[in-house]
Amino acid sequence: MPILTVSSIQPRSQHRTDAMRAAPWLHARRAFAIALLAAAGACAAAPDMPADTGTNRQLVDAAFQRWAAGGSGFFNELLHEDVTWTIAGSGPSAGTYRGRQAFIDRAVAPFVARLASPIKPVARQVWADGEHVIVRWDGEATAADGQPYRNSYVWIFRMRGGRAIEATAFLDLAAYDDVLRRVPARR
Repeated sequence: MPILTVSSIQPRSQHRTDAMRAAPWLHARRAFAIALLAAAGACAAAPDMPADTGTNRQLVDAAFQRWAAGGSGFFNELLHEDVTWTIAGSGPSAGTYRGRQAFIDRAVAPFVARLASPIKPVARQVWADGEHVIVRWDGEATAADGQPYRNSYVWIFRMRGGRAIEATAFLDLAAYDDVLRRVPARR
């Protein structure tokens, strides 16, 4: 039988500390397993999370492809009738438009009336995450005074039921507003 001395006996709390130092990987594994189970539970508890990232990306990309090929129904095709469209920035064209028809009447039509050729998307990148789709694109057109119009855009859509219910547009408003100021509207 071994002989115990006072120096070999440790308090119970000290023994636990030594065991934790001896096997830190055990505690890391336990913490990882708990985090993994918590994450899995959070995903299972949120069945209404959008799972249509691919579909939304395809819808927006297909609409841009039709527009680039000469189609003219982009806004009617993609925007929900109750869309809220915000043109970010400062200047006369910045603001929020409520409803597809209000946006077309107050933002799209006045600009298109000053062009000799429609804006055509010439390059684009599309990203999607759930109900959000982001499109970075370059557009080119010729203004009615013969001057070229070129601009780079970023549009962020929030999709629901295959249509954009919210949109935020970022663009060079100086170039856009220059066309509105410089070129008289065609009738």
